Amino acid sequence: MSEKHSDPNTPPNGSAAEPSDGKEESLPHVMNSGDLLNGKRELLIRHRGEIYRLLLTRNGKLILQK
Repeated sequence: MSEKHSDPNTPPNGSAAEPSDGKEESLPHVMNSGDLLNGKRELLIRHRGEIYRLLLTRNGKLILQK
């Protein structure tokens, strides 16, 4: 059984990362897939001049294709 965590920026063991220099660490930005897809099943993403396709499958999984 997998654990669910309310804060995606907190490591699974529950301890927050503590930077050694006193500055706040840069954590990855978390977005909901629904906010990205906006009700659609496909999103095109331009990255360094290349087009990538983010697909939502019938089973609710995400696929990223180049």
